[in-house]
Amino acid sequence: MRNVRQLREKQPENEKITINLGFVDLGRIDLLVQEGFYSNRSDFIRTAIRKQLDHQSETVTRSIDRHTMEMGLRDYSVADLEAVQAANEVLHIKVVGLARIARDVTPELALATIGSINVLGALQASTEVKKALGDRIS
Repeated sequence: MRNVRQLREKQPENEKITINLGFVDLGRIDLLVQEGFYSNRSDFIRTAIRKQLDHQSETVTRSIDRHTMEMGLRDYSVADLEAVQAANEVLHIKVVGLARIARDVTPELALATIGSINVLGALQASTEVKKALGDRIS
C-alpha cells in the first residue's frame, strides 16, 4: 500500500445550496414528483432554475459584457501567473462560473500577481492562497 498515491483531488462538479420554501410550494413540488413529472425535488428545482436563466439569458449576457467577465470555467496555473509577473502586470479575475487557482500556486505568487478576485459562482484554490488573498476576494 506504500506505493499507492492519489493522483489528484476529486473536484466537485457542482455547488450545494440551501433554500427555504413555503409548505404549499413544497407540497406542489412533491405532487409533481409523485405524478412522475420530475424524479425528485432537486430535479424540479434545477429545471426551474435553468428555465429562468434561459429566460434571462440576454440580460445575463449584457451584464457579463458590461462587467468584462469571463463565463464558464477558468483555470489559473503557475505558468499563467508567472507570465503575468514577468510582464509586470496585475491580474483582476472576474468570472461567472468556476475559477480555479492551481494547487501548486504559492501564496507569494498569488499575492504578487492577483489584484482582485470577483467570482459569481465558485472559487477553488488552496486554503493558503485563499487566506493570503482574503482581502482581495469579493
